[in-house]
Amino acid sequence: MAVPSEIVEAIESANRRIDARFSALEIDVREAEKRAGRLRLGGAETSGTDSGLTPEQAEHQKAFHRYLRRGEVDGLADLARKAINTSNDESAGYLITPEMDTAIDRIAETVGGLGGIARRVDTGSAKWETLVKTSGMAMRRVGEGQTGGETVEPTYAKVSIEVHTAEVEPWAYNETLEDSRVNLEQDLANEAAIGFAEGANAEFISGNGVGGARGILTYPFVANASWAWGSVGYIASGAAGDFPSASTSVNSADPLVDVVHALKSQYRRAASWLMNSSTAGAIRKIKDADGRHVWTDSLVNGQPSMFLGYPVVIDDNVPSIDANAFAVWFGDWKRFYAVVNRSGTTLIRDNLTAKGQTKFKFRRRFGGAVVNYQAAVALKFATS
Repeated sequence: MAVPSEIVEAIESANRRIDARFSALEIDVREAEKRAGRLRLGGAETSGTDSGLTPEQAEHQKAFHRYLRRGEVDGLADLARKAINTSNDESAGYLITPEMDTAIDRIAETVGGLGGIARRVDTGSAKWETLVKTSGMAMRRVGEGQTGGETVEPTYAKVSIEVHTAEVEPWAYNETLEDSRVNLEQDLANEAAIGFAEGANAEFISGNGVGGARGILTYPFVANASWAWGSVGYIASGAAGDFPSASTSVNSADPLVDVVHALKSQYRRAASWLMNSSTAGAIRKIKDADGRHVWTDSLVNGQPSMFLGYPVVIDDNVPSIDANAFAVWFGDWKRFYAVVNRSGTTLIRDNLTAKGQTKFKFRRRFGGAVVNYQAAVALKFATS
């Protein structure tokens, strides 16, 4: 017997209210964590006593503040070595403070896209390597008094990601540097973070891996039924450049359901969708047999929408729906893709190139690549 629609609506409404309360609670917890560990940027205004910095770190912060404002470099390199405990190459600039470096990382992660949900690794070398298990050991039964022989050993694939130099160059009017009311460190960190994030997210999707990150679109693709390590599996939508039409026996959402179940169960637990804004708009219009939208809008600002029970992450570097386009992705992104950052961001101050302006050239080294080919599946908008 069919359940009355009013009862279904009441249950769904109650579930939405419960989800909204949990989401609000999660936001409160995150905000409390942020307040507890909030960074303090401001150079001369902070001291080792009230900021939790060591005396060496506080002195370096003050010296770096003077460098930003006035270009003073006396003792800055020595202070950086003592405060940060790492080497720096003065020919490539001066190491920024750890607080400023962390602020750039945090802001870059919140800009959105694949870079915000991928695995992030810090390294002190020019290359990061890891082993990924491609097959495990199988159980076998052994009869009483018998031996089963040797078990087949698990196999591993070696993944190597190189880091490459990237730079962003925000600038400020010289009058701004003289204004003590302007939090120069925070402003520069914001500008640098946005610049790095926008460039990096584009590479994470379509970068060719030469002198930069390798994007997810540049790997070999194969129908998921024929998947093999080293390639990305896909499900075909069933129509060239579109979802199946209403005139067919296939519902528009069916290929998306197939994508979910094409991903192995161990990756679905932490999986999310990845697509651009126009694709999300098209999927939001999909309805079930009863005329109800299957997309669930977020009821809390800052929380992702849900589709088929999984969060939706928007990255406008992902291609739009078109013939043969891989426009929808589903996976456990922390296991599928890794972003590797080389520790230490350097800064070169240039007040000579442009009259009346000072340029701040930030340099950092990072890379990115797929590390586990099993952990994501794409939807190809094609008949096969």
